[in-house]
Amino acid sequence: MNTRIIFVTGGVASALGKGIVASSLGRLLKSRGLKVSMQKMDPYLNMDPGTMNPYQHGEVFVTADGAETDLDLGHYERFIDEPLSQLSTITTGRIMWDLFEKQRQGDFNGETIQIVPHVTNRIKQAIFDNIHANGADIHIVEIGGTVGDIEGQPYLEALRQFQWEVGRENCFFVHLTLVPYLEAAGEAKTKPTQHSVNTLQGMGIQPDIVVCRTSHSLSPEQKQKIANFCNLKLSHVLESPDAETIYEVPLILHQQGIDDIVTETFSIQTPPADLSNWKQIVQNIKEPVKEVNIALVGKYIELHDAYLSIVESLTHAGAAYQSKVNIHWVQAEDVTPETAEDMLAAMDGILLPGGFGKRGIEGKILAAQFARTHKVPLLGICYGMHMVVIEFARNVLGWKDANTSEVDEQTTHPVIDLMADQNNITQMGGTMRLGQYPCKLEPGTKTYAAYGEPEVMERHRHRYEFNNKYRQDFIDAGMVIAGVNPQRDLVEIVELKDHPWFVAGQFHPEFLSRPNRPHPLFAGFIDAALKQR
Repeated sequence: MNTRIIFVTGGVASALGKGIVASSLGRLLKSRGLKVSMQKMDPYLNMDPGTMNPYQHGEVFVTADGAETDLDLGHYERFIDEPLSQLSTITTGRIMWDLFEKQRQGDFNGETIQIVPHVTNRIKQAIFDNIHANGADIHIVEIGGTVGDIEGQPYLEALRQFQWEVGRENCFFVHLTLVPYLEAAGEAKTKPTQHSVNTLQGMGIQPDIVVCRTSHSLSPEQKQKIANFCNLKLSHVLESPDAETIYEVPLILHQQGIDDIVTETFSIQTPPADLSNWKQIVQNIKEPVKEVNIALVGKYIELHDAYLSIVESLTHAGAAYQSKVNIHWVQAEDVTPETAEDMLAAMDGILLPGGFGKRGIEGKILAAQFARTHKVPLLGICYGMHMVVIEFARNVLGWKDANTSEVDEQTTHPVIDLMADQNNITQMGGTMRLGQYPCKLEPGTKTYAAYGEPEVMERHRHRYEFNNKYRQDFIDAGMVIAGVNPQRDLVEIVELKDHPWFVAGQFHPEFLSRPNRPHPLFAGFIDAALKQR
């Protein structure tokens, strides 16, 4: 097998940033000329995050082929700048579903289905499937959760078997662990890391590198203690300190030689990492020369991970203009006719993100009205586009009861309506319009100028669409249809002519934004907001 595999596990506590460390390593190896692919394995029993509450899971990231995935896949794509797929994500729920279907079809010839070997074999097969599909030089696999979790044990057992099946020399294990700093004692404690690695070793896995997540720099003595008790070279004990921006993490790990350790272990000859462009991006983020204030009007504002890709896309666009984007988190339910002026007047731009359901929509509609009437740059995304269309219908066309049929089935003007192919669908998970679709742009529009090309591909996740029954009414009243799906003539983008920037799309542009290549709509939005300022 030509592909080398890197496994990333975590210990002591969750939310330490395994996805960022894995993505950073992928960025470094790609910068050395290697082809990199990535994969996330989540031990939870859900089929995918598609129907999970954002408060528990954050945003749902969508791949080009329509997989609803963990938000870490967004980090993977942003860092390694490679499109991922259905094969890039697997959950225990998906594994169990596959096994149950095979059992019902008689594929097991009456065998008893067990965790070992059936579940572990399916986990290994998921890794092999991705390797064969991508043919990468390096395949990075992140295991969700922490070592010691009951639900994660089958994955570690699968990894233990995998390393010997493909040859231990073809596998590399990175273990991210917390080294807590006790303020009362005035020192960092390495014992939790020792226990975490000991648990991993008890599962038959010896990490090649331990990355210590810490808020305080470790002393040489502390690193030596970790090395001694974790059966490692001192140089293989690294730190991942708190960073000003996640895009600085590759540079921090590179300074400690993580990519050198990996390539030397695998006996791979590569040129040094070319990080010049990446360093410039980090510098632009850390040392902005301008700033801009953006109101993000949503209903999950206390949970920023619900809008993670949007936040990162704003960062990318800001960096391109050497500007700091100050996001003002505005609870949509708090925007009323009495409060809108106070909450939005100081903003240089207003962003209406995606979402579902009735809660907060009147506030979003008011925000759209404020942006339209006060000439404040606006970017609407998916449900945000729906709010823009409803506001225009109510206040320009005069249809006071205009709404989306998702919220009001009795409205006499359902300007946003259920897509035809969504009728009679009863299952919620994996049944929306998902994945990448083409969009033909209208010449002479701000949208066309931003993209600079006549047709683009964008990723979708929705059930409801602009109702073409009212299309001519909107056009006659001054709304511009800036982009349509050429296959089904669906309205994908709307904008206003006599406005600095008032653009809303049915899709999710945030999924295609990259640190070195901000999405055109986010770049155009921030450019307009800077000019507004």
